[in-house]
Amino acid sequence: MMNVLVLNSGSSSLKFQLIATDLDRIQHDADERLCRGEVERIGGEAIITVQMRNGPRQKFTASLADIPAALDYLVRWIASDRSGIKEVQTLADIGAVGHRVVHGGEMFAESVIITDEVLKKIEDCIDLAPLHNPNNIKCIVAARQIFGPKLPQVGVFDTAFHQSIPEPAYLYAVPYHLYRRHHIRRYGFHGTSHRYVAYRYRVLRKLTREQTHVITLHLGNGCSAAAIRGGCSVDTSMGMTPLEGLVMGTRSGDIDPAIVNLIATKEGLSTHQVDALLNTQSGLLGISGLTNDMRVLQQELREHDDRRVRLAIEVFCYRARKYIGAFLACMGGADAIVFTGGIGENSADIRARICAGLEWAGLRLDETRNQQMVGVEGEISSSDSSLHAYVIPTDEELLIARDTVRCILGEPHPS
Repeated sequence: MMNVLVLNSGSSSLKFQLIATDLDRIQHDADERLCRGEVERIGGEAIITVQMRNGPRQKFTASLADIPAALDYLVRWIASDRSGIKEVQTLADIGAVGHRVVHGGEMFAESVIITDEVLKKIEDCIDLAPLHNPNNIKCIVAARQIFGPKLPQVGVFDTAFHQSIPEPAYLYAVPYHLYRRHHIRRYGFHGTSHRYVAYRYRVLRKLTREQTHVITLHLGNGCSAAAIRGGCSVDTSMGMTPLEGLVMGTRSGDIDPAIVNLIATKEGLSTHQVDALLNTQSGLLGISGLTNDMRVLQQELREHDDRRVRLAIEVFCYRARKYIGAFLACMGGADAIVFTGGIGENSADIRARICAGLEWAGLRLDETRNQQMVGVEGEISSSDSSLHAYVIPTDEELLIARDTVRCILGEPHPS
């Protein structure tokens, strides 16, 4: 059995899970989550939230200057008597570290053990993800300093699952030399989530990977859709960056590229400021003028029937339904739609709105099933549907832990 520390590093936050697993536990879905949590507001008086197994959440604070300091504090807390984790008495009881790495470019089609060469390639992808990869690198380097160079670390890339997308789907219709020089192409993100729910779908349906033909919708503050045929991603809504595609919490999703120059000219903004506007002030927040939180928007709609709130929800659902139709056409049909992510897993209303009008494709929701499937996995379509719909909670951290074990043991990545 191996205790795997899973890390997801942001600019001022560090999400973590400690998962006990091995090949036998993976095969029998018997992995054990020992603790999970997040360190927020790194750079000052940080807030640490932890949950031991399925127990209550605990919160405490500590002065943490940066990501290395936060990680050092975290691992020493895990190994201390204060944590109560009997499986980890010293740092030596942590057998490996698995990192979520946002961008692997065209260099990584699967998870890999992080060597000096791999770390250099992650650095080479900084231009593609300037807000994310530098923080991932800081966390990898900090883990090396804390645990020593002999402890294996594994990189699990958001973009890796989508490396199977064919050339006609990933190329943009810009001069080809721009792709050759600057790697301008569709990469896609949320790959670990899409891969995990596609795996869970085929487990539920008792299918092989080759029999898995689904459209997965990861709907949260960030949103993306993936067309999965034969268990492989053949198209996805996010592009070179996570800005393209579906309407999201604060991201615009698809827009006419000429809008960037128009906004810059009319509003007197630089292209960097327009980019920030499209990433942080648009989407649900931009349309509603209220919030990027779908739960608050739904409550506001029920209580006040606000026009802009209703419009934000309608645009959100319309764009998702539009992508489903496009992917059905590109795939030559699918067997199921799978909802995941915070909104996809928990909002029966949003699922119903997205699926409304898809009867032509053979999808009919069962209203009772849809209302019951909140945060649990199961089918929400009626028994006479030819295109099924499922809710499957994602578990990216579990997949990262499993990939970490498989990489270290030299096993293939079947999911």
